[in-house]
Amino acid sequence: MRLLKFQPAYDDPGEIVGPNLVLRLPQLGDFDQWVSLREASRGFLQPWEPIWNTADHKRSSFRQRLKRYQAELKSGKAVSFYIFVDEGAVLAGGLTLANIKRGVSQSCTLGYWMGKEHAGQGIMKQAVGLIVPYVFDRLKLHRLEAAAIATNRPSINLLEKCGFSFEGKVRKYLKINGKWQDHHLYSLLTEDPRP
Repeated sequence: MRLLKFQPAYDDPGEIVGPNLVLRLPQLGDFDQWVSLREASRGFLQPWEPIWNTADHKRSSFRQRLKRYQAELKSGKAVSFYIFVDEGAVLAGGLTLANIKRGVSQSCTLGYWMGKEHAGQGIMKQAVGLIVPYVFDRLKLHRLEAAAIATNRPSINLLEKCGFSFEGKVRKYLKINGKWQDHHLYSLLTEDPRP
């Protein structure tokens, strides 16, 4: 009788360190940097995200957000990271591996955001480059998906530079900035070349 090897639901990633940045789980001490970066980037991020209300930027909401991140991590459903530059001292953005599915799917969805002052510097490309081995080598998933609004050329360029393949257009896929928006769906498989 062959025993099946199951991947544990909970995998604490610790810090994922690259040459110019650090990915780590969000902490309560990140609140001041987070709220400052989000406020300074509000207009920049608004076209690409769900609508935020003013309460979302309060410390109590941030605490609730961290509790949700921890619950998702422990259940194996999602892992959220903050991206730090300048030797781990400055918060630049974040990325999330959501909808982690096991069984026959072995997949997850990549979401990301970058603060306005850090955009266009190649930081997110480096962050995605660090998260890919975590997805395929540590979580042992087969497929990493990402979706970009059809008009978001910088996001589409990022995915293509990171080796993702275009799979098609998904109609009214996510409610972004108050309306259902068409997205382009991209994927990266464990056997695909890694740039």
